[in-house]
Amino acid sequence: MKKRPVVGFICFGEVNTPYERLQIKHDSAMHSLKQLDLEVADAGIVVDDPGYETADASIQKLNNYPISSLVVCIAGWIPTHAVIRVTDSFRHLPLLIWGLCGWKEDGRIITTADQAGTTALRPAFQALGYKFKFIYSIINKPDPIDKIHSFITAAHTIALLRHARVGTMGYRDMLLYGTQFEGMSLRADIGIEVEPFEMLEVVQNLEKLDHDEILKGIQFVKNNWVFLKECDDGVIEKGVTYALAIGEKIKERKFEAVTLNDVDGMKKLLNFPPAMVFMLLDKFYDVQTIPENDILGNVTQLIMKYATGKTAHYMEYYEFFEKSMLIGVPDYIPESATDGKITVLPAAFGNFSASLLNVSKVKTGYVTCARLIYERGQYFMHMYTGEAKEPPVWEEFGWEQPAPQLPSLEVFPDSCSVEEFSGKVSSQHVIIAYGNHTETLRDICALMNIIII
Repeated sequence: MKKRPVVGFICFGEVNTPYERLQIKHDSAMHSLKQLDLEVADAGIVVDDPGYETADASIQKLNNYPISSLVVCIAGWIPTHAVIRVTDSFRHLPLLIWGLCGWKEDGRIITTADQAGTTALRPAFQALGYKFKFIYSIINKPDPIDKIHSFITAAHTIALLRHARVGTMGYRDMLLYGTQFEGMSLRADIGIEVEPFEMLEVVQNLEKLDHDEILKGIQFVKNNWVFLKECDDGVIEKGVTYALAIGEKIKERKFEAVTLNDVDGMKKLLNFPPAMVFMLLDKFYDVQTIPENDILGNVTQLIMKYATGKTAHYMEYYEFFEKSMLIGVPDYIPESATDGKITVLPAAFGNFSASLLNVSKVKTGYVTCARLIYERGQYFMHMYTGEAKEPPVWEEFGWEQPAPQLPSLEVFPDSCSVEEFSGKVSSQHVIIAYGNHTETLRDICALMNIIII
């Protein structure tokens, strides 16, 4: 179940402004907020009374809620010190300065000087080192609700990351460079804890599995997946048992994302390509999955999942064209990215004959593609948007003939050219979410000091 954001809300106004007008503006702003899928902790109206009674009362109200962000709603001119009295108790949270606006009567603009309050406040927040964003309403225009929603979602994402765990079975598959991570900065800057576990633990868990659970898993695969060729029952059983054995570790450590040592691990040592294992981990345990010990890939997936509420899948770059890129996977996609039923094919690649390959069609549509990277003490986010269309007919060299059509997309970027993209691409893996989520990702990066490229 998706956890709803809890946001604090305070409306500020000058003590000499008629309270009835402040109440009208407070209620209008609250009405806009309540259109969103979130819980609002309303701390009421604060004015610059000499003893800070209203300010201190609002702090006490907000302390009763697990808020992940605070909306500082400016309903008119107010001396900055009255606002800081409240916000300094919540300086550890992302803050949104929302300047309300005036109205028109008989052809005249009437204002409570909202933007006098915000323009005095914004530089003070900056000087105090707050993490904040400034937005404003315009007379006779809808409230900037999309910007508000993006910011609150970003703050909620950051709060969730502070409690997230990534599990990695092994480390640095194929001795890849770009899949490594720097543990201290990841915990300090992003909040995620990475926990390694050994393949031996998984093998030991095989002996402890409930036989009925194995049978249920086998039946699930047979009932819900489309097999293009007959598959040996032993292959299905092995995939289910490995998924359940890894699942025991997921439940024990409460992992929200998992990556496995693929080529040098399960393929080399267990002689079992883990494509169907990843599919079952996604289905049975609702975790983000990526192969090859790609830890920053997992972290990007969690950022995207928390920001969108949906699974974000990985893909790899195969070919660049003049106006598009061919991206796909040599193994699997999760159910959420599948267009139609999950379709699998027993197929051989190289030395592996007991391979169950996902050959499902991939959903098309508008996509946001992103990748978190770490370089010389700084985190960066490479992201772009574009239209994902059905791919041309193609094959990866090495599969037994007739070669399968791997799950893939042809992406036409619209936020950059292919040449601009290629000059900044930072990994063979990219994380994909359907829809345009750039506003939220930009807010996340700004709040976490991640540089966007």
